[in-house]
Amino acid sequence: MFEIAIIGGTGFNTFEGAQLIAGTQLPVDTATPYGEISAPLQVFALGERRCCFIARHGQPHRIPPHRINYRANLWALKQCGARSVIAVNAVGGIATHMQTGVIAIPDQIIDYTYGREHTYYDGDAAILDHVDFSQPYCGLLRERLLQAAMAAGVAVVGGGVYGAMQGPRLESAAEIDRLQRDGCAVVGMTGMPEAALARELNLNYAALCLVVNPAAGRSSEPITLEKMQTAMAAGMLDIQKILRAVLSA
Repeated sequence: MFEIAIIGGTGFNTFEGAQLIAGTQLPVDTATPYGEISAPLQVFALGERRCCFIARHGQPHRIPPHRINYRANLWALKQCGARSVIAVNAVGGIATHMQTGVIAIPDQIIDYTYGREHTYYDGDAAILDHVDFSQPYCGLLRERLLQAAMAAGVAVVGGGVYGAMQGPRLESAAEIDRLQRDGCAVVGMTGMPEAALARELNLNYAALCLVVNPAAGRSSEPITLEKMQTAMAAGMLDIQKILRAVLSA
């Protein structure tokens, strides 16, 4: 039914600038074989193009990163016919070029999370598979996002390693030092197991990451929710420009 599905993260609970198509009949409700999804699926349209949208943290924003039912969310998007998934993430900047307000399209990820339902092959599946995760993000979809950003006049960083932490607390400065030694450019809390589950479902998956604060120890200023919200309010406008360009292409 939909070529593209969008997963909205912190600061992006609705798709501004696109038309919400109310009353659309979808093949799944909030319940799936893996439990409840985060929020009812919504359908947005830009001209003739439609996309399926889900708010990762719920509507209103209430579900912490470690409690998100990633399996249900991805399964529901797959059942709606989506072939490609664009994830929107708010992240902290670790690398010096990942300053507040920068939008990154990462090409690698390191998983530091624990205790999450991270696979569909958990013993209940009819078969067992070991998917290739060498390149966790779809190269073609990443290139599409890069081209859309250029068309929208939005500067982005086309690469970098996303470090997925457990949350919901922010990291210590020592933890960020470790992530930097490991090669991480940004840090977030929702990149995994989302990316791996998308791979298991054979969904093309890429992420738009907005840096909303310097990571711990990367600034002399304290990290505050107020500053993060200010950065999100400005940066998500550019995120939505990119998404509109993708759907208009």
